[in-house]
Amino acid sequence: MTESLSKPVLAIALLCLRSHVVAQSLRIVSRSVSSNQPAFYGAISVESKGIRLLGKGQSSDNNGRSWSPNGSKQELSSGLPYGYRREPVSSTCDPRTGWLLTVINALDTPGLDPKVSEPPLAQRNYYLRYRISRDGGRTWNPDEPIIQSGSFDVRHPVEGVWLGTNAVYLGDVGCVPLVTSAGNILVAAQTTPLGPDGRLYNPTGGHTYTDVLVLMGRWRPGSGSRWPESDPIEWFAAMRLRGDPARTTRGLIEPALAEFPDHRILMVMRGSNGGKADPQCQLPSHKWFSVSEDGGSTWSKPEPWGYDDVTPFFSPSSMSVLFRHSTGRVFWAGNLTSTNCLGDLPRWPLVIGEVDPVSLRLLRKTILILDKPEPADSAQGRLDISHVTMLEDRQTGEIIVIYPRAHNQYRTREWVAVRATFPRDAGSQESTRPRR
Repeated sequence: MTESLSKPVLAIALLCLRSHVVAQSLRIVSRSVSSNQPAFYGAISVESKGIRLLGKGQSSDNNGRSWSPNGSKQELSSGLPYGYRREPVSSTCDPRTGWLLTVINALDTPGLDPKVSEPPLAQRNYYLRYRISRDGGRTWNPDEPIIQSGSFDVRHPVEGVWLGTNAVYLGDVGCVPLVTSAGNILVAAQTTPLGPDGRLYNPTGGHTYTDVLVLMGRWRPGSGSRWPESDPIEWFAAMRLRGDPARTTRGLIEPALAEFPDHRILMVMRGSNGGKADPQCQLPSHKWFSVSEDGGSTWSKPEPWGYDDVTPFFSPSSMSVLFRHSTGRVFWAGNLTSTNCLGDLPRWPLVIGEVDPVSLRLLRKTILILDKPEPADSAQGRLDISHVTMLEDRQTGEIIVIYPRAHNQYRTREWVAVRATFPRDAGSQESTRPRR
């Protein structure tokens, strides 16, 4: 991926930027633990500028100092038949328009018990819907199915997906839509592929097997002047990314996106070893990455992600998150281990580190351990530290990391909120970032 970075001016500027980054590693400012899920979990800033936050059923107009129920929240499942589901997964705010986009995992499955988590039939029936708010989440337009432009419909919503046969959906809270610097909306979803026989393709016999399908959206002309408007976004299928089943036994899962100052876009994905094809977990456990240099239309072949010295690291089959700070710096949070993993485990320690803007790999020197097992954890059953969300405090610039410490196979949880910062007196990427 470095050939396109050979322009002398860009290379020199980015190398200077790299040395600036390494000198400003994160440090923890505070850490709190609660038995209740913090209101900051899953919250985002819902204005281009300003301090209004929208969380899971709560909102704050004072940067999170106090929260109130979001009384105007649309009840997505209201009036639907029993067994139908509408599960908001993640949201983003378009910085140009100030409009808020939420992507929803949907199931139209009459009679399905709503208490069943991750029902197997979802692998054939999940599809995506979305909704838009133009006033910071106070009111919403009706949710719409994501349907690719052209000869597609609700039963065949995007290329390669036929509901009832296979599915498309978002995997976890790290799968956050991205509005690019060019104004396009990218939704990196996962999809269950079909084999030559027209049935679900699972070459390794794992729990699930998925590809990544990148969807691109553009605001329809006049969306603002005719608000609320039916289906205000025109959708396209940009590209499908496939894993090598001989290297990752569950394909590619839970993609996270971030755009860099030079407009390249990084995607980091969960993979896996183990399962019937690798019962001794001899395959190396990696995160996988791909890069787009054209705004998300095309992507490089997925390869194991690693450090800035190109050395891969071990990571279990768990979600991770990419987060871009207002300075332009991009951080990754996830599980990083010293030895090869056993499928999903261990989901610790939890670390955060900065992504090198040159190689788009993890800067080894910036890695900060956020959490790891403590002696008191041993009496509570297996510990899992994952399902991370991140946001920026717009008044202090601190990065807020919120996550559960789950015990005994997720039967109990305690919630952690960490605030981290870095020196900012030497300038920022926003003021020094090179442009092509």
